[in-house]
Amino acid sequence: MDFARQQRDPARHVIGLAVVVLVHAFVVYALMTGLAMKVVKVIQKPLSATIIDEVKPPPPPPPPPPPRKEAPKPPPPPPEYVPPPDIALPTITSANTITAVTSTPPAPQPQVIAPPAPPPPPPPPKPAVRKGAQLVIVEREEMVFPREAIRAGIEKGAVVARLRIDEKGNVTDVQIMSANPPGVFDREVKRALEKWKFKADGEKYVAEINIDFALKEE
Repeated sequence: MDFARQQRDPARHVIGLAVVVLVHAFVVYALMTGLAMKVVKVIQKPLSATIIDEVKPPPPPPPPPPPRKEAPKPPPPPPEYVPPPDIALPTITSANTITAVTSTPPAPQPQVIAPPAPPPPPPPPKPAVRKGAQLVIVEREEMVFPREAIRAGIEKGAVVARLRIDEKGNVTDVQIMSANPPGVFDREVKRALEKWKFKADGEKYVAEINIDFALKEE
């Protein structure tokens, strides 16, 4: 069968017409049922596209530097040729000499002797006569205003006395140095001071005391 006869075959035209009718019928049905609107809505939905960056591989490491080529060393020069001498030199023999080595001992080093430490300074000398705060009284006898002075109308007086004190602080002697008025209070001063006792100092010394008398009105 040739191609022209196939084109004039009425069966092929019937099948094509049937397909066209079915397509039109489906379109009409879709329009009537609203199926076409759903298809259009589906098509109209926004499409989201995500751009994925391409992961770039790390750059390759730099190539190693080329090895340096060392310049070849020049060969050493050949040794110079030294011709042997024509004349033989005479050999000189020397007699063996023995030398005695004497070692000198080192000179003795001078011995440095440290000077002796200076002696401690002597204690300050004690005063020949102690007065006031230099005296520590342990026991004392109160003095009484003499009656002879009251009869004589004397109301006050002053006496300066020196005491000799032994190692134990006892008074061994009383000497009147000055008195005002003279001779009025001397006996009472000696009587009381002979009973006084001072702090023991381990040595004898001299003390000086000022005594003032004043009549108290009763």
